[in-house]
Amino acid sequence: MRIITALLLAAALAQGQNVPRNRMVVVISLDGFPADALADPALPIPTLRSLMRTGASARMSTVNPTVTWPNHTSMVTGVKADEHGLLVNGTIVATNAWPPVKVEPMIDKTRMVHARTVYDAAHDAGLTTAQVNWVAINNAPSITWAFSEWAPAESPVREEMIRKGVIAASDVKDFTKFNILWRDQIWTKAAVYLIREHRPNLLLVHFLTLDSMHHQYGPKTLAATGAIAFVDGCVGQILAAIRETGMQDRATIMVVSDHGFKAYTKEIHASVALEAAGLSGKTYVLNEGGAAIVYIDKEHRAEDVAKVAKVLEGVEGIDRVAGRDGFAALGLPLPENDPQMGDLYLTARPGYSFAGARGGPVTSERPQAGGSHGYAASDSNMDAIFIAGGYGISSGANAGQVANIDVAPTIARLLGVELPSAKGKVLPILALQ
Repeated sequence: MRIITALLLAAALAQGQNVPRNRMVVVISLDGFPADALADPALPIPTLRSLMRTGASARMSTVNPTVTWPNHTSMVTGVKADEHGLLVNGTIVATNAWPPVKVEPMIDKTRMVHARTVYDAAHDAGLTTAQVNWVAINNAPSITWAFSEWAPAESPVREEMIRKGVIAASDVKDFTKFNILWRDQIWTKAAVYLIREHRPNLLLVHFLTLDSMHHQYGPKTLAATGAIAFVDGCVGQILAAIRETGMQDRATIMVVSDHGFKAYTKEIHASVALEAAGLSGKTYVLNEGGAAIVYIDKEHRAEDVAKVAKVLEGVEGIDRVAGRDGFAALGLPLPENDPQMGDLYLTARPGYSFAGARGGPVTSERPQAGGSHGYAASDSNMDAIFIAGGYGISSGANAGQVANIDVAPTIARLLGVELPSAKGKVLPILALQ
């Protein structure tokens, strides 16, 4: 009955909308691009600088957890994690064993995302949709054309590109084993191909090289700067494809990121502290860089939650131990509303990141500095970028500070579709005719 009601509602919304079918919105996510990086005048980003001069830009706040999949999902739903259901890079499922939970990234979008997306709204309004390496979108029925992160052999777009000589079969065989620069190049080719051959009304594209370099070498390093230059070039190829197809006067381009980055030199092994306190087998820590979720065995929860919190509050590097009374302020669900959520939520101090370990010290020095995210969304280092240009965008507009839940309703307005479930607002950068 719920499915039938949803279909009837979607049909009613589509009938009531005057949808412009000759428009295109292209959203390009540069994973892990910190807002702070744009302050460097020597940053080698000619494509992004040009888009900023002729379009609009803003510093963009993120949602907790400041991790890739939760924040990408906020950008397409317009709601925070307590509503859309993404707390990590996948769905957290119970194992009925030890450890008590695991992360499943391959669950279908219809089960993973608990809120309506802007691509659902576009599809239901009769528009075409496409995605390249987007997240939390596996087997989404509202995506017309998909080139997924894994580039599986059964992908129609992949096979179409091979058949037309855009890529070779060897380019995507065992695709996940290739280095991230190669995969970003293939994803760029897929985005360009979709624009040239299919001209979707909404295209979502996600690049990963910068995030990988930031994790390994840290932000503000030469490796990170090189990765920024590389992804700027990928964006340039997509913009060139839009011009070549004659869509430049009808296409809107948004370049966004999902979170910022912080450098760290020390790792926190919370499980080691809990084991030393005699809580091994009763608690499990799911580490997410600058944050961690703690699960307490239900048979011991009532008696152990205060003890676990006290142990963790005394651990070097832990900034905050939030219990259920603090989840709402963080935009996180209560366990009774979403069984993925644990009993405590931890955030790290600057210079520290959570990591798994058995034995050894509770905190340890890292051999070389690295980069992490997941820290509290209130930390300005977690702020992301928002740049937009093309059709419907005011030239030279600086929107100041925006929220990533504002992205979905802004896309919806550009496409002429409704997304009433979004809690964000349409950004004041639009100059629609």
